[in-house]
This record gives sequence, C-alpha cells and structure tokens, in this order.
Amino acid sequence: MKQAHSLKPAQWILKGPAAAALLAIALTGCAVSPQPFEAQQNKDRATDLIQRVAADQEPVSGPIDLYEAMARAIKYNLDSRVELMSLALSKRDLDLKSYDMLPKLVATMDYAGRDNDSGGVSRSITTGRVSLEPSTSSDRNVLASDLTMSWDVLDFGLSYVRAKQAADEVNIAEERKRKVVNRIIEDVRTAYWRAVSAERLLGKINELEVVTKTALEQAEKQEKAGLSAPLAPLTYQRELLSIRREAQSLGRELSVAKQQLAALMNLPADTQYKVAMPTRNMQWKPFSLPGKDMLQTAIENRPELREVAYQLRNNDREETAAYLRALPSLRIFAGLDNSSNSFLYNANWLGFGARASWNLLNVFSLPAAQAKVKAQGQLLDQRALALTMAVGTQVEVARARYEFRVRELDTAGNYFKVQEKIEKQIDAGFKSDKLSRQTLIREQMNTLVSEVRYDLALADLQNAYANVYSSLGIDPVEKDMSSAQPVNELAGQLRGMWAKRLDPVAAAAATSSNS
Repeated sequence: MKQAHSLKPAQWILKGPAAAALLAIALTGCAVSPQPFEAQQNKDRATDLIQRVAADQEPVSGPIDLYEAMARAIKYNLDSRVELMSLALSKRDLDLKSYDMLPKLVATMDYAGRDNDSGGVSRSITTGRVSLEPSTSSDRNVLASDLTMSWDVLDFGLSYVRAKQAADEVNIAEERKRKVVNRIIEDVRTAYWRAVSAERLLGKINELEVVTKTALEQAEKQEKAGLSAPLAPLTYQRELLSIRREAQSLGRELSVAKQQLAALMNLPADTQYKVAMPTRNMQWKPFSLPGKDMLQTAIENRPELREVAYQLRNNDREETAAYLRALPSLRIFAGLDNSSNSFLYNANWLGFGARASWNLLNVFSLPAAQAKVKAQGQLLDQRALALTMAVGTQVEVARARYEFRVRELDTAGNYFKVQEKIEKQIDAGFKSDKLSRQTLIREQMNTLVSEVRYDLALADLQNAYANVYSSLGIDPVEKDMSSAQPVNELAGQLRGMWAKRLDPVAAAAATSSNS
C-alpha cells in the first residue's frame, strides 16, 4: 500500500523563523500613527459648519413678537434639535431591537477543493489488516449551500425584554427633550423682553449720554471759574455721574439682549431684525392653584421624575432578563441543503432538529445579578425621593418669586409714573425760565433710568412666570405642534394656546388687536 507523504518535523523547524520574520514585517507595515487634520481641512470644516449652522431657515419678514420668537426657538434652536435627533436615534434603536425577536434566517455557501482525492481505507481493530483498496466518496471540488431558519426560545425572551427597555429609552429621550424645550422657552421670554427694552431705550440712552457729557463739562467750567459756591457744581456733578453710571450699567445689560434672543432663535449674530413693541399695561394675577395641587401637578409632570420612573421600570425588566439568562436554551432549526458532490445519492435535502443547552454558571451568578438589580432599584428610588423634595422646593420658590416679581413690577411702574410727572413739572419750569437746563437733564436721566428699571422688572417677571410653568412640568407647547410646521403657523398656535392659559401677554395682544 502506498504511504501518504507528510512533512518532517525538521522542515517545520526550518520554516518557523522565516514565517516569524514575515509576520513581524507585516505587523510593522500595519502600524498606525496619529494623523492630525491639516490647516486646509480645518478651514474647510469651519466654513462648512458656519454655512450649515443657520441654513434652511425661514427669513425674518417683519417685527418678531414673543410667540414668533418661541416658534423660531422651537423650530431652529440647536439644543432642541440635538434632543430631537437623540429621540429619533432612540426610535431607530427600538426598531433594531424589535428585529432581534425574529427567527434567524441564514444562507451559507461553502466551497472546498484539493489537488488530489482524499481517499480512505478501513483497518480491522482486532487483526490490524487493511480491508478494501483506497477509495473516495467526495469530489475534489465541492460546492455546498444551505438556507437555515433557526429560533432560540431564550434569545426571543431576552430580545423581547431588551425591546421593552428600548421602548422606555424612547420615553426617556422624550422627557429630556421636554426639559430642554421648557428651558429654551423660559430663556426666550426673558431675552425677548430685554430685547424690547433695548430697542425701545438704547437710542434714548445714547442721546442722553451726549447731553449729559455736555452738562458735566459746563458744571466743571463753573467750578473752575468760581461762578458759584464750589459745593453746588460738585454736588451736581456727583448726582449726574451717579445717574450716568447706573444708566451705563443698565445699558450694558441691554446692549447684548438682541444678540442673546437671536442665539436662542438660531439667527446669525449679525442679523438685523426688529422686535414687536408690546404694551406694558398687563394684568398679572397670582396662580390660582393651591400649594398641594401645584406640588401634585409637578410630581406628575416633571421630566426628571418621569425619567427616573422609566428607569425604575427598566430596572425591573433587568431582573426578568437575569432570570431568563439562568434558564436552559432551546434552539429549533430547519433548513434546505444542497451539495455539488456527485458521489451523494441525495444531493438536496431538508434538515431539521432541536438543541437544548444550559449554561450552569448563569444559575450560580443569578443571586449576584438579583442583588445588583435590587441595589440599582434602591438607588433610583432614593433619587426619585430626592427629586421630589427638590421639585417641591422649586415649586414653592417659583411661586414666591413670581408673586415678588409682580409686586416689584408694580413698584417699578408706579415709580416710573411719578418720575414722568416730576419731569413734566421740571420741563415746565425750564420753559418758563424758572429752572436750569442742568436740572432738566438730571431729571431726564432719572426718568430714563426708571423706565429701564421698569422694563427690566417686566423681563424678570416674564422669566418668573415661565419658571412657574417649568417648575410644574407643564409643556410650553402642545402635542399636536411640530417643529416641521411653518413659523407663522406654529406662532399662531402658540399664541392661541397661551391665550387659553390666560397669559397676560397674549390677552394684552388680543385686546390691542381688537381695539
């Protein structure tokens, strides 16, 4: 009988160093080194980002009122878009997890070839004699294919649990989006009213700045010339400089208000736009809900508490997953097979079967997994309690702050009215040559400062009003509103929704439009 040839051990020993050298060369050639971006690549990237940051936005066609500013923030604010994309990603992950519950359908194709026949003989175990001559039952080149469907009961159970958890991840992403939108609308209210003040008063501040400078120069000349007692012009300069310093401080706050509002609406910083001039005459009333009802509403609606509740539900499902991992697995399969081997009597056949397996180590690790789930649940429960306490405090602070801002606005409004009357009296005295121009300039500055304070008090009240809704977890938009809507349509819906909530701004706008 012809002996099969094989390589001697010495041949393998001689080939080993050569193979090692080739492997070392290959690994050296595959080494990866850091490749920083080139200057032109950074320039192109920056240009692309700048072009896309405010692309595809509806142009500003007229003065922007509060509700159009809200609509633009909801539609174009990039923080809101990030959360919207995060929500869309969670939904795609849920779709992907749902496919894991389906049976697996696998198609394979296998080609095997050799330069000679495999052949084979049979040798007796008892006598050691070889029977039959070398023979083969396989072609030298064989192409085999199969299409097999399999379904694992344990994998299905785990996939179902993971899909349910992914569904709650969608809910968590939705709550995070709600939280961001609440914050954005709160910021828009404050920025909008500061922008109104800027548009209404910055021009006056700049005009009076010039007049004040002239008055200070005249007072300084009087002091140096000794035309009056030194104390009088110095006292006047001190009063005027004090008012001027306050006006400059308030003007500094207002100077960036329109840019801040533009950023919230995702308008480029250099965009020239006007804001609608709303009336200051609005009726602000305390919230009618009792404290306990407000707390109940907040605990039901706050995004942070809802997020923890979804996490707790997912943690309970993790315990179910731990139990499932400890169970035996049952895999059922069936498939169509085909082979090009000409020695086979049946080259096409249907294969089927079942296989059970059990990883016993998972049984031993089950108590540890349960302990982890329990600890995680306790942590989430304590977080919920801590958030409940924090939310309760925020609700009370927000309501107290709102009521304080209402009183503060009333005081600022009355102060402004009194100052206007004083200025009129001083102006009449100046026109009748009974009072000096310096006295008139001082009162004009006082009037301007009181007007700016009045507007800033109104902006602070608007922020406090929005903060109450945010602390209660009440959405600033309704579910049927979408960022895909045109700005005018979305702004109209927001206007109507806030009017139903008895928002004084919407009520005042409706009154002015009817009149």
